[in-house]
Amino acid sequence: MTIPHTEVLATLSADIAIIGGSGLYQMLSLTNKRSITIQTPYGSPSDDIVLGELEGVTVAFLTRHGQGHRLTPSEVPYRANIYALKTLGVRYIVSVSAVGSLQAHLKPLDMVVPDQMIDMTKQRVSTFFGEGAVAHVSMADPLCPALADILTRAYDQADIAEGSSHSKATYVCIEGPQFSTRAESEWYRQMQADIIGMTNMPEAKLAREASIAYATLALVTDFDCWHPTEEAVSADYAIQNLMKNADNAQKVIKEAVALIAAELPDSIAHNALAQALVTPIDAMDEHTKIRLAALLA
Repeated sequence: MTIPHTEVLATLSADIAIIGGSGLYQMLSLTNKRSITIQTPYGSPSDDIVLGELEGVTVAFLTRHGQGHRLTPSEVPYRANIYALKTLGVRYIVSVSAVGSLQAHLKPLDMVVPDQMIDMTKQRVSTFFGEGAVAHVSMADPLCPALADILTRAYDQADIAEGSSHSKATYVCIEGPQFSTRAESEWYRQMQADIIGMTNMPEAKLAREASIAYATLALVTDFDCWHPTEEAVSADYAIQNLMKNADNAQKVIKEAVALIAAELPDSIAHNALAQALVTPIDAMDEHTKIRLAALLA
């Protein structure tokens, strides 16, 4: 099923979206699944978006790297992904992401719900704006506190046997696709970063511009390369631990979706663009209005 970005259909909508990172390419508990191809002004998303039911709640699922993990972190079409979810009416995004640990107390198989981010990416377009429209959204709190609180509670309810959960952590996002040097890893620790990944920026910035609440469930796979006694990260090592945690992540998501649907919390993100748009809509040309239509609606 293919729909253009300007078409809004009540039967093809969801309040909640899951963006699955490395190792999470499908939601096993989804029922009544429909695959939707959406074209946006920013091109095609990473893959078709799957709409389905999770314990009676409609959810949109998008695999960040595409089926078969075809896209590097730098190749992910972040703007198309967020815009496509916005056209479906999504108001909450749970990002599931593999990360390395930069602190001894955050161990492989733990889960982390960060509250801060450091953007060290170098070559990614990080805004929908420019070219006829200006907006400056606040990123003081880059992850939605209300949604992060739900993820923390969802972990507690999911009865996970192995590992622990942690909150109030700082996620540093690097360009990749290579892992860090030892010097870089130590530098990020000096920045007081707690976990390291390659994908949550500019995803979080774009979600904020789209007025979508965004929070991350980060799955710790390794100690990057700073640890004096632990093995330095490799793709094989990280994926082994990630697959061990994939089932646990699905349990947490299932609980989180139920909580979000029950509470529909207000978010600092929901009015972010209204407070940030500098260019009056009537001052934009028609091309710009069409390009930003889903965000301005």
